[in-house]
Amino acid sequence: MKKMDYQNVRGTQDFLPEAERARRTISRTLEDTFIAYGCQPIETPILNYTSLMASKYAGGAAILEEIYTLTDRGERDLALRYDLTIPFAKIVAMNPTIPMPFKRYEMGKVFRDGPIKAGRFREFTQCDVDIVGVESQAAEAELMMMAVEAFQKLEVPIKIQYNNRKLLEGILVEFDVPKELINRVILILDKMEKINRETLMKELAELELTMPTMDRIEQFLDAAPTIEYFTNYEQALIQEGVKEVKELQSYLDSLDISGYCVFNPFLARGLEIYTGTIYEIFLEEGVIKSSIGSGGRYDNAIGGLLDSEQRFATVGISFGLDVINAAFETMNRPTMKTDIDIYIIPLQTMPESLRLAKKLRAQGYCVEVELSNKKVKKAMDKANREGYPKVIVLGEQEITDGVYKVKDMASGEVTIEQL
Repeated sequence: MKKMDYQNVRGTQDFLPEAERARRTISRTLEDTFIAYGCQPIETPILNYTSLMASKYAGGAAILEEIYTLTDRGERDLALRYDLTIPFAKIVAMNPTIPMPFKRYEMGKVFRDGPIKAGRFREFTQCDVDIVGVESQAAEAELMMMAVEAFQKLEVPIKIQYNNRKLLEGILVEFDVPKELINRVILILDKMEKINRETLMKELAELELTMPTMDRIEQFLDAAPTIEYFTNYEQALIQEGVKEVKELQSYLDSLDISGYCVFNPFLARGLEIYTGTIYEIFLEEGVIKSSIGSGGRYDNAIGGLLDSEQRFATVGISFGLDVINAAFETMNRPTMKTDIDIYIIPLQTMPESLRLAKKLRAQGYCVEVELSNKKVKKAMDKANREGYPKVIVLGEQEITDGVYKVKDMASGEVTIEQL
């Protein structure tokens, strides 16, 4: 019989209690922030029809290379979700009576058979917020403000880079990039900070763009343009992008968060789904160079799933729990060792110790009773190792006297309480 392979599948992880506590701290902070902004919880299936996940209104060709597919007993073609966006778009498409605007949040596992690097895995957790039914840039501004507030609570310094897909698409039209190649050029530009200029231009050349087009793209890359650069073009798409960026910037200024936000004219976001504002969240400094959150406006996805020309104004943001946790680790942030407030060590008093634990939990404490009959020394070693803040040793004498002693492990102070 072949020996069972106990190794994790490549790109997946186990999380032991200390690591999982850190992750739960992050997820609770994010969730509390989402709720404070009026977002409502939903949950969507991990399993979806391949046709949904492969829709042209979904992630695009690059994502489809990473999708996990399978078939069920009925030979239906299924796929594991690779993000939470398209399942959300499906919910809105299937439930036309949802009152608008609709703010939702969802936190759950997603799967991508892609490259593995620091903070990037094949099974990972996303924490998403989406707003449908708001045309103005107020929606983008609120999501960016939410991100700033969440990372302030987590004490993680960040910068948010933002751009508008209309500027990129419009400028590429001006540079005579054929319409059918625009998304492929944007995907290459999205690699700008990951590959050197020579490699980037080589990839563009492989698309067989004309030399004048290549020259204009390179001049654009060299210009490091501000938003004012785009005002020189009269093309309608570019002017729409300029108007939206300036509207967004006015909101960021009024919310006093423009210092956290940087306009990046080269930011592309690889997914073809985006139609307007796009943004990515980066650590202000640190070894993790990938984004720890991202999102943007995708007004065509819901109508596209309905096979309709109807537009649904939709904007979202996604936080990567695993990459944020990896950022925590690189920053050497102290992690809380335990959620336990009080640790009870019974000395031949198990029933009474369980009753005391019940009483203390009713008062709001998190309580662990030592169930394995450890001797006091070994139990106290465990209390120190796990970082339990308070310990009660409950013996027969305490039961007789009707009191118990609570030891504060940090100060050594002992207080006496009535049983």
